[in-house]
Amino acid sequence: MPSPSYPNAEDTALTELDEIHDGLQRGEFFLEYLPTVSLTDQRCLGAEALIRWRRPAGVVPPAEFIPLIENTPLSGLLTYWVMDTVASEVGEWLRTHPEVHLSLNVPPEILGRGGLEYAAVKSGLRSLSSQIIIEITERGIPDSLGMLALHGANRRGVRVALDDVTMNGTNLAFVSRCDFDIIKIDRSLIAGMDPNGPDPDWLRGLAALLQSMDLTVVAEGIETDAQFRALQVAGVQMGQGYHFSRPLPANELIAYHDRSRQAPR
Repeated sequence: MPSPSYPNAEDTALTELDEIHDGLQRGEFFLEYLPTVSLTDQRCLGAEALIRWRRPAGVVPPAEFIPLIENTPLSGLLTYWVMDTVASEVGEWLRTHPEVHLSLNVPPEILGRGGLEYAAVKSGLRSLSSQIIIEITERGIPDSLGMLALHGANRRGVRVALDDVTMNGTNLAFVSRCDFDIIKIDRSLIAGMDPNGPDPDWLRGLAALLQSMDLTVVAEGIETDAQFRALQVAGVQMGQGYHFSRPLPANELIAYHDRSRQAPR
């Protein structure tokens, strides 16, 4: 009698990747856009494209499927799909509003392999390079080819942001070594701000950093007016979070942008 067969971790991972691939073919993925707001006047300056996966049981959070595709062929496939979708949904809006930007999360393993530039040309985003921001995280430091690609993109006007910065020594050393245009302060630091206490050490350090470097800072996860005011006083230029807006479909993002520009300050 044959022994029973049990799925191992590798089989399970392959099955999950197949489900993601099939979901993309079935049109289950969609984008939402998280507005980026000026902390000076609360006007919408652009947005970050966020991928979502709608399944029969509900929308799957990105944290549940993005780690599965890292360092797999699906990493590039989903990124290129995001670029095509961004171009289709908000490309014309970007062209008619050259002052706004659009941020894309790019996995480091696809940088420097040619696919990203090909997708940018094919989608039409290459012509909007001065309005595009590439976001990478510290945990995904690009290899030498990736760093060459980032420097090349930067020469063509694309800005590069380091996401999920926690203001520790490793983060800041990485910032100085790679000449990032933008750093995004991790939401965990913002959530830990005490409205009744003094400014945290990291915020005082950030204020000093802003005085010494030509750097743009985006604070993620702003949810309260107290957080907003403290970051504003520290000189942080931009922010994201539910204090301003939840992630929005493309048409609602455009309407939000228009309202923010018309509101009296």
